[in-house]
Amino acid sequence: MIVILPLLVGWFLDLIFGDPSRLPHPIVWFGKAIAFFEHRLNKGSHRKLKGALVAIGLIVSVFVVTYLIRHYLNLLPSITGRGWGWVFDSIFVFFCLAGTTLIREVREVFLAVDRSLEEGRQQVARIVGRDTTELSAQEVRTAALETLAENLSDGVIAPLFWFAVLGVPGMLAYKMINTLDSMIGYKTERYKDFGCWAAHIDDIANFIPARLTALLMILPHALINRQLSIFHFVRKYGRNHASPNSGYPEAALAGILNCRFGGPHYYFGQLFPKPYIGENERELTTADMKQAVRINRIAEVLMVFLVMICLILKIIL
Repeated sequence: MIVILPLLVGWFLDLIFGDPSRLPHPIVWFGKAIAFFEHRLNKGSHRKLKGALVAIGLIVSVFVVTYLIRHYLNLLPSITGRGWGWVFDSIFVFFCLAGTTLIREVREVFLAVDRSLEEGRQQVARIVGRDTTELSAQEVRTAALETLAENLSDGVIAPLFWFAVLGVPGMLAYKMINTLDSMIGYKTERYKDFGCWAAHIDDIANFIPARLTALLMILPHALINRQLSIFHFVRKYGRNHASPNSGYPEAALAGILNCRFGGPHYYFGQLFPKPYIGENERELTTADMKQAVRINRIAEVLMVFLVMICLILKIIL
């Protein structure tokens, strides 16, 4: 069962430590590489072409370099009868998962907004891309829970999905895709051409994981509470989002909490109209946050088991 060891080691490390802030993180390197090319190429003519070449080049480079490093490590003298590749895999599964850090940040938002609205705005700004200076306390809590649902897909389920499909090279390539989208995949004047390929590639990479995330969130709830209407809710509101994917995990959480997400938001000083997800505009509380955290953890555990099964089946078949 050594095939599942890197998955379990990396996942447990994330559960215990979260993102290692004092260690060099590959996502930081990815961000610096994207910023380097964006500052130099996002100008003049042919921005869409230049953005496409940067996005594809960085994604392919990450996959190829990771694959070659891992292949070389497996050629080194083995430890305990196994290659060094599993050590490499364990470390980068740890780096690529963001479940624990995300939950910590969302908890801090709720604690901060209970102390003061301004503190809540500052705290939620750490995890959302929208402008937060004018948000109400309800909007701060809503933004935090929307991010919890969306980033369950981006930060946990999708990396694990691509790990199951393409191993650590695929997992790291996905993280580059996601980082590209989070940095340049906006429809603002600055990024609408240069970042459009990054946004489209991210949409493709997250198509299955986003829907799988929603399923993993609502399935236990539907079975335990015998509430099959939640599936209809997600089908109805999952498309109510600017992204073709993010609406599904957000709709899953909104349906379980019986609340309303979405609506118009400001990004970089520009108002973006967004439809609402759900209809019950009730006040969100710390109890809702705690329930959302439990939902995230259950979905995460279910996904780890699914990936374990996939890895074992690959060996058997």
